[in-house]
Amino acid sequence: MGRVIQKLPEGNRVRGVTSLDSHLYVLRCNKSAEQIEVYDIETYQLLRFLTVPNLGVAADIVACGHNHCGYISDRSHDTVHRVALSDGAVTQWPVDDVPARLSLTYTHSVLVTCWEVRKIKEFSTDGQLLHVLTLPHDVVSPWHTIQLSSGQFLVCHGVDDDHLHRVCLVGPDGSVVLSFGEPEGPGSEHMKVPVHMAVDSNEFAFVVDVHNGQVLLISPRLTYVRKIVSREQLRWDPLRVHLDSDRGRLYVAVNEFKDGNYTTGRVVVVNV
Repeated sequence: MGRVIQKLPEGNRVRGVTSLDSHLYVLRCNKSAEQIEVYDIETYQLLRFLTVPNLGVAADIVACGHNHCGYISDRSHDTVHRVALSDGAVTQWPVDDVPARLSLTYTHSVLVTCWEVRKIKEFSTDGQLLHVLTLPHDVVSPWHTIQLSSGQFLVCHGVDDDHLHRVCLVGPDGSVVLSFGEPEGPGSEHMKVPVHMAVDSNEFAFVVDVHNGQVLLISPRLTYVRKIVSREQLRWDPLRVHLDSDRGRLYVAVNEFKDGNYTTGRVVVVNV
């Protein structure tokens, strides 16, 4: 199991975490300004803030080294915001569906998972729609998609009122090739609302399992490997995850569920 080495300060709930070069970026919700906290990735010292004007309910953030920018999905306005990490300049483009989580392809385009319509939309860095993939009906409420080197996709899906809570390997035509999880449940080899993933260089997947309060590691063939982080280590509900393969660190965004809402959030840093 991974070892917790740092916990970033508590604050507004965390909607995403990512890194680029020597900086760690933490996306906070319910703020009118300074929504992105920028930390030194070695010392965890807070360096500065970035503001995203007119940002509604953010769903995720991902950083692109090729374009030196960050992308944020906005559920309130059905948009993606592009934030230049050098000067904080912000542009945005419409998704035309409610966006959930984000990832980057090997060609540096942006994959937006649209959970209500079961679609994966691929955009260029300036917001041009490149491709749309529609998922089958049994992939209910997809949350996050990651493209693999084979051109196939990993998709995690599942909501409280559905019995399938899975990570699926999906072909370029949208068909499910393999799956892990099936019926929801407790324990290491079942999941209950898997919502976010990170993939290492060997395409092992770290999967956030919200209601079981854990992060699981599964193989490229979608078999259970081990539990990486437990509920006891995280304490609050995990909602996002980011992997820094070079440093061997996993960043887990956790939020406290209190009185029917997620309130306080922080980032837990884990050696893996």
